[in-house]
Amino acid sequence: MQHAPHILVVDDHEQIRKSVTRYLEKNGMRATAAKDAAEMDAKLAVGSFDLLVLDIMMPGEDGLSVCQRLSSEGRLPIIMLTALGEDADRIVGLEIGADDYLPKPFNPRELLARIKAVLRRSEHKKAFTGALSGRKVRFAHLTLDVDRQVLLDDAGQETALTVAEFKLLTALLERPRMVLSRDQLLDLSQGISAGPLDRKIDNQISRLRRKLEPDILRPRIIKTIRSGGYCLSVDVKVSE
Repeated sequence: MQHAPHILVVDDHEQIRKSVTRYLEKNGMRATAAKDAAEMDAKLAVGSFDLLVLDIMMPGEDGLSVCQRLSSEGRLPIIMLTALGEDADRIVGLEIGADDYLPKPFNPRELLARIKAVLRRSEHKKAFTGALSGRKVRFAHLTLDVDRQVLLDDAGQETALTVAEFKLLTALLERPRMVLSRDQLLDLSQGISAGPLDRKIDNQISRLRRKLEPDILRPRIIKTIRSGGYCLSVDVKVSE
């Protein structure tokens, strides 16, 4: 069990915390529970975790706020637990950095399957980051510090990226001057398929452009290709 994935389950419902942690441990994982954001922060400060299962509706700081905060700080994968039918919360959660979601009530077996899938995608993402560990990626007037998930401009000004923004940007940086469809970008950055009228990638591109483009009304780094998708239209250089 020492090398088993360590999952932090954050939910204010005691029975859910107990049943989920018990089920995960029964199926070969380590599991720790927290009843709210404050207890979660205390456990994150002293422990090492591989994935966070996070309820949206909690007293004090809610799950969406926690997700946004943690996504801007690091790379801990997050699965959101949402009330059945709360599509708006689900969409917002994915846009601000959640890796997956599961509506309540849920089957513990499905949660386990989703945890394993997200961990597999996380390992795939780490392969790119690991190969560039300690290195920087230069494009246009910006440099991406891969280890820190931070952008630096020519004046040394730093801009933090959320997990979702980092995944999307690295997908583009790995494929400069290639036209990538919305479906391809969603698969590369989140490992999921687009649904009908799915606009997640468009929203994320818009947010990423605000951090990249000198003129958001005339984007020149990430260009929109009519009937095609998006393209990183600048050269990329990897350095120490």
